[in-house]
Amino acid sequence: MKLFSVESPLFKFFDRLWDLIKLNFFWLLCSLPVVTIGASTAAAFSITLHMADDTEGYIVKPFFKAFKANLKKGIPLGIIFAVCIYAMYIYVQIILNAEKYEGILLAAGIIFAVMFYCAFVYTFALLARYDNSIFGTVVNSVKISVRYFGRTALLAVLIALEVCLFIWNNVLIAIGALIAPVCVMLTISGFALKIFKEIEKQPGAVSNPEALEEEKDSVEE
Repeated sequence: MKLFSVESPLFKFFDRLWDLIKLNFFWLLCSLPVVTIGASTAAAFSITLHMADDTEGYIVKPFFKAFKANLKKGIPLGIIFAVCIYAMYIYVQIILNAEKYEGILLAAGIIFAVMFYCAFVYTFALLARYDNSIFGTVVNSVKISVRYFGRTALLAVLIALEVCLFIWNNVLIAIGALIAPVCVMLTISGFALKIFKEIEKQPGAVSNPEALEEEKDSVEE
């Protein structure tokens, strides 16, 4: 029956779902040492960027190859990311326990959250696709966020909706444990890939970043 053929939408859906489950598992596995979460996330983005472009093949071997390639920059970047997350957590606790100046503290917290979002929303996708310094990668994420502010704001809304969906009830929490992180990465990758391709078409930009060894970033510092 056509419904069960390898070209059917149903087969493609379950095939993609299985790929997401596998990718999520290996992302979690390689993130367990905690300090390697940056490299693991960059490796996962290297796969989800291909998924967004419908060019993915095998999951396991390319993931571990990307994980190894991103260890040097991914570890410090992951640590910076974790420190920022912890700082945001501490700041939220300060706001919740503040007896005065709550409005000022809240406004400052929102500004900090927006800056954090802009600095990291495209960072791991950039790290997965281009060769650049850690500082240059973060700066480029901010530049892209500002330049494509409308899309970046829409992306924030979609991410928030996905998070809310996966914590809606116990069933969705269980499903989220299997695919939620990589689903968020895939959503980011869809937006990021379209932006990257637009930038790569500009004069002087890189036409095939994955074929280059050095100086692969199309968003110049």
